[in-house]
Amino acid sequence: MKTVITIGRQYGSGGKEVGIRAAKELGIPFYDKEILQEAAKKSGLCQKILENFDERPKSLLYSIAMDSYMFSLPGAGAGESLEQQVYLATFNTIRQLAAEGSCVIIGRCADYALAENPNRLSLFIHAPLQDRVRRVAHRMDLQPEKAKTLIQKTDKRRASYYEYYSSQRWGMPDSYDFCLNSSLLGLGGTVELIRAMVEHKEHPVPSPTEIDPTRPN
Repeated sequence: MKTVITIGRQYGSGGKEVGIRAAKELGIPFYDKEILQEAAKKSGLCQKILENFDERPKSLLYSIAMDSYMFSLPGAGAGESLEQQVYLATFNTIRQLAAEGSCVIIGRCADYALAENPNRLSLFIHAPLQDRVRRVAHRMDLQPEKAKTLIQKTDKRRASYYEYYSSQRWGMPDSYDFCLNSSLLGLGGTVELIRAMVEHKEHPVPSPTEIDPTRPN
């Protein structure tokens, strides 16, 4: 197997759980917060700093980038903000993990970081708002209105981060290989669909016209 699966996700869609299950079913590594741990080791940045900037838009953390934590990565330009250094550390770590072999990577513009990787399969997991509210309210023991507010704020933050660094539209079909509604087939069914996608990507079945170019389509 050689496919690297990247997953963007709406908050409460179950995207992370789908990623965990898919990685387990396929027998490959799963990376979420582990990316920050690896980025800290490789860059020399404090993991807490990486966590503070994790999938957060520039506007929310500009002041932090100017504070006493300011310093440069080895080999980085002296004028780079801490925010830029964190993004580059995450970006480079994603590429290094993908170069090691098949894996599932959650969020953090991984699809953009691996845009030139022929083994990339980029997915976006979404679900109707009412389903996401129900899931988040149950998981976090919140009232539905508070769950809805949390979902909206988290999605806005993720969209701002993604669109700032990738110049693509978060959650839009033209930004990914596939957008999947996790409520349609359920989380288990979504995992099975991803497995089928990987199988087809790695072992494509030729169409009749590919087998016989003279055959009309």
